[in-house]
Amino acid sequence: MDLPDPVHYAVPGFIALVLAEMIVARVKDRTRYEPKDTLVSLALGLGSTVAGALTVGLVFALSLWVWQFRLFDIGYAWYWFVLAFVLDDLFYYVFHRSAHRVRWFWASHVIHHSSQHYNLSTALRQTWTGFVSLSFLFRLPLLLIGFPPAMLVFVAGLNLIYQFWIHTETIDRMPRWFEAVMNTPSHHRVHHATNPRYLDTNYAGVFIVWDRLFGTFEPERADDRPRYGIVKNLGSFNLLWAASHEWIGIAQDVWRAPGLRAKFGYLVMPPGWSHDGSRDTSETIKARWRTSDTKAH
Repeated sequence: MDLPDPVHYAVPGFIALVLAEMIVARVKDRTRYEPKDTLVSLALGLGSTVAGALTVGLVFALSLWVWQFRLFDIGYAWYWFVLAFVLDDLFYYVFHRSAHRVRWFWASHVIHHSSQHYNLSTALRQTWTGFVSLSFLFRLPLLLIGFPPAMLVFVAGLNLIYQFWIHTETIDRMPRWFEAVMNTPSHHRVHHATNPRYLDTNYAGVFIVWDRLFGTFEPERADDRPRYGIVKNLGSFNLLWAASHEWIGIAQDVWRAPGLRAKFGYLVMPPGWSHDGSRDTSETIKARWRTSDTKAH
């Protein structure tokens, strides 16, 4: 069955919404958009589209090969699409959490977090190296269950479209019932924040229930407004540096590391890990914050 890629049809809407948000920001708060930062986000999005076009055939061929070993024959009835959408979002949660906890995956994902601004253009700031980091492997179990590759591409596109609108400060909070189940701008602002309280939380794509179930949910607080970016910000608007800085950092660390165990650690341990404990991970940052917060109270 041939299914369209819904993202292709959504691109004009993405552009229109970015322009509309720019107009709102110009009236309410001009600091929400920084021209150079926005240009980098758009350029990274364009580069990601090109990189995806170059590798999509290989990924789809691999998906078809894996699918031949499926346990069940799943058809294209509407309820299979619903189940595929929900399960795909669960596996996205697993991928997203891994992308923050394993440095090899983080090297691709960090691009999305590298802006110190939070607006709809940030949603377009995507990796050029998703194929290199093997992110497509996380959906292979769904193929083994029996969901057709074309169906998974379709529901993954819907998932991506949903995630676009939550990259905004223009919307404050949604109704409480919606916030309880779905990912929202408020929840995702927390995910993009570098405040110690918010590090490594709210990994959801569409359904925030995964974070609530697996203990990674953190609500946005008025007394701790999100600060965006990464723990060690880029410090420039250099496009190539934004796209590759973490891969360069990994290469340098592996080259200098003493012994195979340390070299392997710089590939698979959390971002910030070091063989001598001289650097900060999200755990050490949060632990230090909790200690200081306890003393303050």
